[in-house]
Amino acid sequence: MNATHDDDDLAGQYVLGTLPRAERLAVDAALANDATLRARVAFWEERLLPLTTLVEPSTPPASLWARIERSVGPVATPAPAARSSWWERLGLWRGLAAGGFAAAAVMAVVVGIRVVEVEQPRYMVVLAAPQNAAPGWVLKMTGESTLRLEPLVATAVPAQRALQLWTKADDWSGPVSLGLVKPGESVEVRLDKLPKVVPNQLFEITLEPEAGSPIGKPTGPILFIGRAVVI
Repeated sequence: MNATHDDDDLAGQYVLGTLPRAERLAVDAALANDATLRARVAFWEERLLPLTTLVEPSTPPASLWARIERSVGPVATPAPAARSSWWERLGLWRGLAAGGFAAAAVMAVVVGIRVVEVEQPRYMVVLAAPQNAAPGWVLKMTGESTLRLEPLVATAVPAQRALQLWTKADDWSGPVSLGLVKPGESVEVRLDKLPKVVPNQLFEITLEPEAGSPIGKPTGPILFIGRAVVI
C-alpha cells in the first residue's frame, strides 16, 4: 500500500474497528510488510488511546465475553509485526475485531457504559468524521426505544445552519430524521415510531438549514457517520 489520503482514512477506520471484515483482514495482511501503513495505524492508536482514560473502566461479566466469542467465531492470529501495537496493549480489541466490536468495546469504556446481561440486545454507534475517521459523537442505547447521543468533540456550526441526526436500516427505502442536534450537548433520542435498532444500522449527522432539512431527507454534507454494533 502506498501512503495516500485514502490510506490514512483506512488506518483510522481500522483502529476504530469500523471496517468491514474483508477490508480489516486485508489491512491485517498488509501490516506485516507495509511500514508506512504501520506508522499510520500507530498514529491513530496513539491519538485515540487517551480517550480510554476519561473514565474508570468497568469489568464486564465473564459470561459476556463467552457470548461475544460465540458470536464472532474463530479469529485468525494476526501476522507478527515489528512493533508493540495498541492491540497488544489493549488485548480486548484483538478478539473483538470482527463486525465493529472493537469500537463498541473501547467506546463503552470512554462514555462509562455499564455492561450488563440483558435479553434485549444493546447497541452502540461511534459517529466518526468521514474525512479522517476521528470520532465526534457516540450513541448508546439506554432503553428499548431510547438512544442517548453524546458529543466527544466540539463541532463548529455556521450561522443559520444546524446539525440533524438521521438513521437508516439496510432494508429501508431512505433515511429517517431523528431531529436536530445542538453542538456540544447530549440529547435523548426516541425511536417509538421506528422499528427496533438492528446490527449495522446506519446513523449520520448532516449539516442542514437552521430549521432542518426542508425535504425530509439529507441535503447537506455528512459530518459524522457510523453503524450500530452490539455491545
